[in-house]
Amino acid sequence: MKILLNNTSLFKILRPFNDLGFVPTMGGIHKGHLSLINKSNKFCKKTIVSIFVNPKQFDNKMDLNSYPQNIKKDLKILKKYKKIDFVYMPKFNDIYKDKNKPKIKLHKKDKILCAKFRKGHFEGVLDVMDKLTKIVNPQKIFMGEKDYQQLYLVKKLLERKYKTKVIPCKTIRNKNNVALSSRNFLLNKSNLNIAANIYKKLANIKKNITKKKNISDFLESQKKELKNNYKIKIDYLELRNENNLKISRSKKNSRLFIAYYLNNVRLIDNL
Repeated sequence: MKILLNNTSLFKILRPFNDLGFVPTMGGIHKGHLSLINKSNKFCKKTIVSIFVNPKQFDNKMDLNSYPQNIKKDLKILKKYKKIDFVYMPKFNDIYKDKNKPKIKLHKKDKILCAKFRKGHFEGVLDVMDKLTKIVNPQKIFMGEKDYQQLYLVKKLLERKYKTKVIPCKTIRNKNNVALSSRNFLLNKSNLNIAANIYKKLANIKKNITKKKNISDFLESQKKELKNNYKIKIDYLELRNENNLKISRSKKNSRLFIAYYLNNVRLIDNL
Protein backbone atom coordinates (compact mmCIF):
# COMPACT_ATOMS: atom_id res chain seq x y z
CA MET A 1 0.00 0.00 0.00
CA LYS A 2 1.53 3.27 -1.17
CA ILE A 3 0.56 6.52 0.55
CA LEU A 4 0.28 9.49 -1.78
CA LEU A 5 0.45 12.83 0.02
CA ASN A 6 0.21 15.22 -2.92
CA ASN A 7 -0.85 15.46 -6.54
CA THR A 8 2.68 15.29 -7.94
CA SER A 9 3.29 11.82 -6.49
CA LEU A 10 -0.25 10.74 -7.41
CA PHE A 11 0.14 11.69 -11.10
CA LYS A 12 3.54 9.98 -11.28
CA ILE A 13 2.42 6.74 -9.62
CA LEU A 14 -1.01 6.39 -11.28
CA ARG A 15 0.02 7.24 -14.85
CA PRO A 16 0.55 3.60 -15.96
CA PHE A 17 -2.85 2.34 -14.72
CA ASN A 18 -5.99 2.37 -16.85
CA ASP A 19 -8.22 0.14 -14.73
CA LEU A 20 -8.48 2.02 -11.49
CA GLY A 21 -11.20 1.75 -8.85
CA PHE A 22 -11.70 4.71 -6.51
CA VAL A 23 -13.19 4.72 -2.99
CA PRO A 24 -13.56 8.33 -1.75
CA THR A 25 -13.79 8.70 2.05
CA MET A 26 -13.52 11.33 4.77
CA GLY A 27 -11.78 8.83 7.04
CA GLY A 28 -13.36 7.18 10.06
CA ILE A 29 -12.76 3.91 8.23
CA HIS A 30 -15.22 1.11 9.07
CA LYS A 31 -16.53 -2.13 7.56
CA GLY A 32 -18.73 -0.20 5.15
CA HIS A 33 -15.63 1.33 3.56
CA LEU A 34 -13.92 -2.06 3.48
CA SER A 35 -16.90 -3.50 1.58
CA LEU A 36 -16.46 -0.76 -1.05
CA ILE A 37 -12.79 -1.71 -1.35
CA ASN A 38 -13.79 -5.36 -1.83
CA LYS A 39 -16.15 -4.36 -4.63
CA SER A 40 -13.43 -2.29 -6.29
CA ASN A 41 -10.99 -5.21 -6.13
CA LYS A 42 -13.60 -7.41 -7.77
CA PHE A 43 -14.04 -5.12 -10.76
CA CYS A 44 -10.71 -3.27 -11.06
CA LYS A 45 -7.01 -4.19 -11.21
CA LYS A 46 -5.96 -1.44 -8.80
CA THR A 47 -7.78 0.35 -5.96
CA ILE A 48 -7.16 3.80 -4.55
CA VAL A 49 -8.78 5.11 -1.35
CA SER A 50 -8.84 8.82 -0.58
CA ILE A 51 -9.02 10.33 2.90
CA PHE A 52 -10.01 13.98 2.78
CA VAL A 53 -12.35 15.81 5.14
CA ASN A 54 -13.88 18.38 2.83
CA PRO A 55 -14.72 21.54 4.80
CA LYS A 56 -16.82 22.93 1.94
CA GLN A 57 -19.56 20.31 2.37
CA PHE A 58 -20.24 21.11 6.02
CA ASP A 59 -23.11 23.52 6.53
CA ASN A 60 -22.29 23.75 10.23
CA LYS A 61 -18.84 24.58 11.63
CA MET A 62 -19.53 22.66 14.85
CA ASP A 63 -20.32 19.58 12.76
CA LEU A 64 -16.98 19.93 10.95
CA ASN A 65 -15.09 20.36 14.23
CA SER A 66 -16.74 17.30 15.80
CA TYR A 67 -16.35 15.04 12.75
CA PRO A 68 -14.34 11.97 13.84
CA GLN A 69 -10.79 12.11 12.48
CA ASN A 70 -8.02 9.68 13.34
CA ILE A 71 -5.55 9.26 10.47
CA LYS A 72 -3.26 6.90 12.42
CA LYS A 73 -6.15 4.57 13.18
CA ASP A 74 -7.45 4.73 9.60
CA LEU A 75 -4.05 3.88 8.12
CA LYS A 76 -3.58 1.04 10.59
CA ILE A 77 -6.90 -0.50 9.51
CA LEU A 78 -6.13 -0.06 5.80
CA LYS A 79 -2.59 -1.49 6.12
CA LYS A 80 -3.89 -4.50 8.04
CA TYR A 81 -6.57 -5.06 5.40
CA LYS A 82 -3.89 -5.53 2.71
CA LYS A 83 -6.31 -5.05 -0.19
CA ILE A 84 -5.55 -1.44 -1.07
CA ASP A 85 -2.94 -0.38 -3.59
CA PHE A 86 -2.92 3.35 -2.89
CA VAL A 87 -4.13 5.78 -0.23
CA TYR A 88 -4.44 9.40 -1.35
CA MET A 89 -4.33 11.96 1.47
CA PRO A 90 -4.32 15.37 -0.21
CA LYS A 91 -3.96 18.74 1.44
CA PHE A 92 -6.66 21.38 0.97
CA ASN A 93 -4.59 23.17 -1.70
CA ASP A 94 -4.16 19.94 -3.70
CA ILE A 95 -7.91 19.86 -4.20
CA TYR A 96 -8.73 23.56 -4.26
CA LYS A 97 -5.94 25.07 -6.37
CA ASP A 98 -8.59 27.04 -8.22
CA LYS A 99 -9.72 29.78 -5.85
CA ASN A 100 -12.89 30.52 -7.84
CA LYS A 101 -16.18 29.65 -6.23
CA PRO A 102 -17.75 26.40 -7.49
CA LYS A 103 -20.16 26.81 -10.39
CA ILE A 104 -22.17 23.80 -9.29
CA LYS A 105 -25.74 24.62 -8.33
CA LEU A 106 -28.57 22.27 -7.45
CA HIS A 107 -31.76 22.36 -9.48
CA LYS A 108 -34.86 23.27 -7.54
CA LYS A 109 -36.19 19.70 -7.92
CA ASP A 110 -33.04 18.37 -6.19
CA LYS A 111 -33.42 20.59 -3.11
CA ILE A 112 -35.16 17.82 -1.19
CA LEU A 113 -34.28 15.46 1.67
CA CYS A 114 -30.84 16.44 3.04
CA ALA A 115 -30.39 19.22 0.46
CA LYS A 116 -33.44 20.95 1.94
CA PHE A 117 -32.00 20.93 5.47
CA ARG A 118 -28.26 21.29 4.79
CA LYS A 119 -27.78 24.44 2.73
CA GLY A 120 -24.72 24.21 0.48
CA HIS A 121 -23.90 20.63 1.53
CA PHE A 122 -24.39 18.90 -1.80
CA GLU A 123 -22.87 21.77 -3.75
CA GLY A 124 -19.74 21.10 -1.65
CA VAL A 125 -19.99 17.33 -2.18
CA LEU A 126 -20.45 17.63 -5.94
CA ASP A 127 -17.63 20.16 -6.22
CA VAL A 128 -15.11 18.00 -4.36
CA MET A 129 -16.16 14.82 -6.20
CA ASP A 130 -15.78 16.66 -9.50
CA LYS A 131 -12.26 17.78 -8.51
CA LEU A 132 -11.25 14.36 -7.11
CA THR A 133 -12.46 12.59 -10.25
CA LYS A 134 -10.49 14.95 -12.45
CA ILE A 135 -7.34 14.40 -10.35
CA VAL A 136 -7.58 10.61 -9.81
CA ASN A 137 -9.13 9.78 -13.21
CA PRO A 138 -10.64 6.43 -12.13
CA GLN A 139 -12.57 4.09 -14.38
CA LYS A 140 -15.00 3.27 -11.57
CA ILE A 141 -16.02 4.99 -8.33
CA PHE A 142 -17.58 2.94 -5.53
CA MET A 143 -20.10 4.61 -3.20
CA GLY A 144 -22.50 3.26 -0.58
CA GLU A 145 -26.28 3.47 -0.81
CA LYS A 146 -26.64 4.77 2.76
CA ASP A 147 -26.05 8.30 1.47
CA TYR A 148 -28.51 7.60 -1.33
CA GLN A 149 -29.19 11.22 -2.34
CA GLN A 150 -25.44 11.83 -2.48
CA LEU A 151 -24.98 8.73 -4.64
CA TYR A 152 -27.84 9.81 -6.93
CA LEU A 153 -26.49 13.36 -7.45
CA VAL A 154 -22.83 12.35 -7.81
CA LYS A 155 -23.67 9.64 -10.34
CA LYS A 156 -25.77 12.05 -12.40
CA LEU A 157 -22.99 14.67 -12.48
CA LEU A 158 -19.89 12.54 -12.96
CA GLU A 159 -21.19 10.06 -15.53
CA ARG A 160 -22.30 12.95 -17.71
CA LYS A 161 -18.94 14.72 -17.42
CA TYR A 162 -16.34 11.95 -17.29
CA LYS A 163 -15.70 8.48 -18.69
CA THR A 164 -16.17 6.98 -15.27
CA LYS A 165 -18.90 4.79 -13.81
CA VAL A 166 -20.28 5.33 -10.32
CA ILE A 167 -21.07 1.91 -8.82
CA PRO A 168 -23.76 1.78 -6.08
CA CYS A 169 -22.88 -0.54 -3.19
CA LYS A 170 -25.19 -2.05 -0.61
CA THR A 171 -25.46 -0.40 2.83
CA ILE A 172 -23.49 -2.33 5.43
CA ARG A 173 -25.14 -2.66 8.85
CA ASN A 174 -24.09 -3.89 12.28
CA LYS A 175 -25.67 -6.92 13.96
CA ASN A 176 -28.60 -4.73 15.08
CA ASN A 177 -29.17 -3.38 11.55
CA VAL A 178 -27.83 0.10 12.29
CA ALA A 179 -26.24 1.48 9.11
CA LEU A 180 -22.48 1.83 9.55
CA SER A 181 -21.28 5.42 9.49
CA SER A 182 -18.20 7.35 10.61
CA ARG A 183 -20.58 9.43 12.76
CA ASN A 184 -21.46 6.31 14.75
CA PHE A 185 -18.11 6.74 16.53
CA LEU A 186 -19.73 9.75 18.24
CA LEU A 187 -22.51 7.59 19.74
CA ASN A 188 -22.47 5.54 22.93
CA LYS A 189 -23.96 2.07 23.41
CA SER A 190 -27.28 3.45 24.60
CA ASN A 191 -27.53 5.70 21.51
CA LEU A 192 -26.79 2.77 19.22
CA ASN A 193 -29.51 0.70 20.91
CA ILE A 194 -31.99 3.50 20.24
CA ALA A 195 -30.84 3.62 16.60
CA ALA A 196 -31.44 -0.15 16.36
CA ASN A 197 -34.99 0.28 17.70
CA ILE A 198 -35.62 3.10 15.24
CA TYR A 199 -34.51 0.82 12.38
CA LYS A 200 -37.00 -1.86 13.55
CA LYS A 201 -39.76 0.74 13.58
CA LEU A 202 -38.81 1.96 10.09
CA ALA A 203 -38.85 -1.58 8.74
CA ASN A 204 -42.33 -2.04 10.20
CA ILE A 205 -43.50 1.28 8.71
CA LYS A 206 -42.32 0.28 5.24
CA LYS A 207 -43.88 -3.17 5.59
CA ASN A 208 -47.29 -1.68 6.37
CA ILE A 209 -47.18 1.32 4.08
CA THR A 210 -49.04 -0.37 1.22
CA LYS A 211 -52.06 -0.89 3.43
CA LYS A 212 -52.51 2.87 3.85
CA LYS A 213 -54.70 4.96 1.56
CA ASN A 214 -52.94 8.22 2.39
CA ILE A 215 -49.21 7.52 2.68
CA SER A 216 -48.20 11.10 3.53
CA ASP A 217 -50.66 11.25 6.46
CA PHE A 218 -49.48 7.85 7.66
CA LEU A 219 -45.83 8.92 7.55
CA GLU A 220 -46.61 12.17 9.35
CA SER A 221 -48.27 10.24 12.19
CA GLN A 222 -45.35 7.79 12.34
CA LYS A 223 -42.90 10.69 12.41
CA LYS A 224 -44.68 12.17 15.44
CA GLU A 225 -44.67 8.76 17.14
CA LEU A 226 -40.94 8.34 16.59
CA LYS A 227 -40.27 11.83 17.92
CA ASN A 228 -42.32 11.23 21.06
CA ASN A 229 -41.11 7.70 21.75
CA TYR A 230 -37.39 8.33 21.29
CA LYS A 231 -37.18 12.08 22.03
CA ILE A 232 -35.44 12.78 18.74
CA LYS A 233 -35.54 15.60 16.22
CA ILE A 234 -36.48 14.38 12.72
CA ASP A 235 -35.71 16.40 9.60
CA TYR A 236 -37.74 14.16 7.29
CA LEU A 237 -39.44 10.78 6.93
CA GLU A 238 -40.47 10.29 3.30
CA LEU A 239 -41.16 7.59 0.74
CA ARG A 240 -39.49 8.40 -2.56
CA ASN A 241 -38.89 6.67 -5.89
CA GLU A 242 -35.32 5.39 -6.00
CA ASN A 243 -34.90 6.20 -9.71
CA ASN A 244 -35.77 9.91 -9.61
CA LEU A 245 -36.26 10.70 -5.88
CA LYS A 246 -39.79 11.98 -6.47
CA ILE A 247 -42.39 11.50 -3.72
CA SER A 248 -43.84 8.02 -4.17
CA ARG A 249 -47.38 6.74 -3.67
CA SER A 250 -46.32 3.10 -3.91
CA LYS A 251 -43.75 0.85 -2.23
CA LYS A 252 -42.63 -0.46 -5.64
CA ASN A 253 -39.19 0.88 -6.64
CA SER A 254 -39.28 3.14 -3.58
CA ARG A 255 -37.23 3.74 -0.47
CA LEU A 256 -38.18 5.11 2.93
CA PHE A 257 -35.79 7.96 3.77
CA ILE A 258 -35.10 9.39 7.21
CA ALA A 259 -32.75 11.93 8.79
CA TYR A 260 -32.78 12.40 12.56
CA TYR A 261 -30.65 13.63 15.44
CA LEU A 262 -29.51 11.31 18.20
CA ASN A 263 -27.42 12.87 20.97
CA ASN A 264 -26.88 15.86 18.62
CA VAL A 265 -25.45 13.54 15.94
CA ARG A 266 -27.28 13.63 12.60
CA LEU A 267 -27.98 10.16 11.21
CA ILE A 268 -29.49 9.21 7.86
CA ASP A 269 -30.83 5.93 6.53
CA ASN A 270 -33.00 4.49 3.80
CA LEU A 271 -34.62 1.11 3.31
